[in-house]
Amino acid sequence: MLVFEDVSFGFADELFRDVNFRLNPGEIAILTGKNGVGKSTLLRLCNGLLKPKKGNVRVAGFLTDEHKTSSLAKHAGFLFQNPDRQISKHTVKEELLFGLSLTSPDIDENTKQELLMSISDEFGLNPDSEIFTLSKGYRQMVAIASVLITEPKVMLFDEPTVCLDKLGKEALTRCISTRIEKGAAALIISHDLDFIEMLKTLNSRILILKDKLIKS
Repeated sequence: MLVFEDVSFGFADELFRDVNFRLNPGEIAILTGKNGVGKSTLLRLCNGLLKPKKGNVRVAGFLTDEHKTSSLAKHAGFLFQNPDRQISKHTVKEELLFGLSLTSPDIDENTKQELLMSISDEFGLNPDSEIFTLSKGYRQMVAIASVLITEPKVMLFDEPTVCLDKLGKEALTRCISTRIEKGAAALIISHDLDFIEMLKTLNSRILILKDKLIKS
């Protein structure tokens, strides 16, 4: 589902070297480590936003350095830390359908509306709401929903609970669980101990990025 093979990457300085790990269908990996070690950078390698300096990254069988990020988006759904960096539309409906139109341009209108109503109900969202009248927690939910409506095989979440209260974290855990049970996989950066404990009830493991390497 997601494979790193001897991956090295850095900007001016090397962030990590010869990283190897595999994320299988139905599995959650929680990526932790000190600030500045390169966790968010590693996540961006998973969907082709960044390309490895050395080694290979495969997502859903596709080499990321051989495909555009836009073509990988159907397979790898990416959530930024800050929902306001992700959201680009005026209403919840427009935002949810925007990502769907990019990843599934040939989808018929009936299916599109069914997916819209299903994800809105799941997240407790009103499709007609103006996004920037919502609290930041609800904007985070909109951002997460906009990723999941595309039904990605791999969920890539960067600190998804940063704006969420306990009920929001529980709701997110249920949403992840539903998709894991259907064979999706998730790589999640988190320092949120409450959320990590919730994920431990699912098929999850901890990965630590330290000393330029991934350690279990």
